[in-house]
Amino acid sequence: MAWQLFRLGRWSFRHRWTVTGIWVLLLLVVALGAATLSGKTNDSFELSGIESTQAFDLIRDRDPTAAPEGATARVVFQAPNGESLADPANQQAVADALEALRTGGVVSILDPFAAGTITEDGRTGYASVSYARSAVDLSQADREALEAARDVAEEAGLTATIGGDVLGVEIGGAMAELIGIAIAFVVLALTLGSLVAAGMPLLTALVGVGIGITAIATLSGFVELGTTTPALGTMLGLAVGIDYALFILSRYQAEVRAGRPLEEAAGRAVGTAGSAVVFAGLTVVIALVGLAVCGIGFLTEMGLGAAFTVALAVLIALTLLPALLGFAGTRVTKRRPRVGSRHTATDAEPNPGEPRTLGRRWVEGLARFRWPALVAGIAAAALAAIPVASLQLALPDDSTKPAGSDVRVAYELIDEHFGAGANGPLLVVIDTREAPDPAAAVATATERLQTLATRNDSNIVAVIPAVTSDSPQARQAYLQQLDTVQFATLTVIPHSGPAEQSTKDLVADIRDTLSDLPDHGGARALVTGVTAIGVDISNELTEVFPLYLAVVVGLAFLLLIAVFRSIWVPVKAAVGFLFSVGASLGATVAVFQWGWLNELVGLDATGPVLFLLPILLTGILFGLAMDYEVFLVTRMREAYVHGTPARQAVIDGFTHSARVVAAAALIMVGVFAGFTLTDDIILKTIGFALAIGVLVDAFLVRMLIVPATMFILGRRIWWMPRWMSKIVPTLDVEGEALAKHLAPR
Repeated sequence: MAWQLFRLGRWSFRHRWTVTGIWVLLLLVVALGAATLSGKTNDSFELSGIESTQAFDLIRDRDPTAAPEGATARVVFQAPNGESLADPANQQAVADALEALRTGGVVSILDPFAAGTITEDGRTGYASVSYARSAVDLSQADREALEAARDVAEEAGLTATIGGDVLGVEIGGAMAELIGIAIAFVVLALTLGSLVAAGMPLLTALVGVGIGITAIATLSGFVELGTTTPALGTMLGLAVGIDYALFILSRYQAEVRAGRPLEEAAGRAVGTAGSAVVFAGLTVVIALVGLAVCGIGFLTEMGLGAAFTVALAVLIALTLLPALLGFAGTRVTKRRPRVGSRHTATDAEPNPGEPRTLGRRWVEGLARFRWPALVAGIAAAALAAIPVASLQLALPDDSTKPAGSDVRVAYELIDEHFGAGANGPLLVVIDTREAPDPAAAVATATERLQTLATRNDSNIVAVIPAVTSDSPQARQAYLQQLDTVQFATLTVIPHSGPAEQSTKDLVADIRDTLSDLPDHGGARALVTGVTAIGVDISNELTEVFPLYLAVVVGLAFLLLIAVFRSIWVPVKAAVGFLFSVGASLGATVAVFQWGWLNELVGLDATGPVLFLLPILLTGILFGLAMDYEVFLVTRMREAYVHGTPARQAVIDGFTHSARVVAAAALIMVGVFAGFTLTDDIILKTIGFALAIGVLVDAFLVRMLIVPATMFILGRRIWWMPRWMSKIVPTLDVEGEALAKHLAPR
């Protein structure tokens, strides 16, 4: 394989104009497609087959005019001190404001006087507004009507605040990307010693991200994609794109300084470091594509989109980078090449005239104190993982929105005056199609829920029945509708907020209470709502997680066996990954759930951790962790294959690669950390967890625990059973076959 990659790198160097033209043309084509064909993305989490979404499907099928998944708004009104919303002037102002927001997209408006959502003192109340379309599909007229309603109320002297999912918060990914790029440029300049060289990985990474994101944007015109799909692709594409180019470019510099002709140096760099890039990229792609095993649509979209950008990063590093090197010549090297030098870039021993590097002094210290280093590393990782024991997962709610935003203010007003549960009511859908007496079945369900609400340990504030009026007209309308659509809806208001564990427990209690309803009246009950959706998806993720882990780790394990021709190297890599993910989740719990130093990431509220983080972090971080394993251990394997004793091979391989691995890790940490400054809680959480995970994996696991373990095992680290050695293909990542091809004859 190294020989084929050598030829690819050399060909790209020779035909630099052709290669560059192809990539530029591809970028222009997909950019044109994005500009003309792209559609809207959505920020909802949906999963077919779970009870909470089955309830939405039932409502939509039985009543075509209903919009169970449409956008919702809560308009909170507050009268001045000493006044009441029930005062005639204020009541008229509320009515005028609600009339102003009524558009063709509005399905229903529950004003505070009819719904009873007014405080005892009459000063604060809120109206619930339902729309036929999701928030992303709302028309400009709908949005302008909301602003008009606010203006009408404020002109009359009331305070009006708009909450709910009808208003979104801009992700602000551009600033995050700029921060990551700035950090990357500084690290690259210090590592490569040349501004021209520092610009190349950035340029290739931006081209890859540009193609990937515009391609995803084009696809959104045909398939509805989640908002985080392109954002995650940008985050990963930028990070790995810079890192992969850095590894090849640093090897190119070494080859040129060793006296290679520029064209041959480019080929050798792609043939050796490029081989590691290919397999590192494959591990990331396997981890991301493996998310499809979960069978959860939005996770599959995120995984495939990010895998596409990672694959692009690999291809660009192998082709566009050597083409750019052809244009740059010797301007990307820190020193002029030693013409005629017989020293090769793969020589194990350092030049006697060169000072011992920090990396070499570090690894030699580990060789002397390998057992204390191993114990200290494992203890530090275990200590960082302690907060995982109190991990709580939930869908993010409006309490995590930026302080001072309309959505956050509305949430806090409702929380303060009506209780936290009013921000996340549960909807109980009673399917009466098979019930002999539909009204009696609904009455039975209502009675059971009201009984549940009277328990001493109840978490229910109120149960709102399907018919809220005792008038004959209201009763007749309810029975007529029940006979037509064959379902009824009950609303349960919890004491606790949407993301709290007690609300999740309430979902289970309601389902247990109504589980035998089919045997008593022939109806069935389905519980839905934001909290119920989060509970159901979390349960699904928990069930599929072992399968996902087995598939991803299993495939990557087999790949690493082929790369290193060893059993213990993949085992060590996988165990080290567990330390990294444990420390990352622990830090995330401490900051986002406990509130430790949360202001450093722009978070002024605490709450449960994003419900999809464990599985998403596991997949992404596993791939990135294997990146560093491949880049670091490949040089050790290369030295060992070329005859260096096992202990010295670890020292020499670490010396050659540690500086570049450290730089690559700092770049990734910078890119991921930049996303913690966005207002979107999903990207903030993912960015923080990945930044901590990469930091721990690169500097604690790969540069402390891994070399200490390899010193302890010695030659045994490269052991493979003979029978396995015969069937495992030789991939030649260390470039032994390449060296034979290029050896003088």
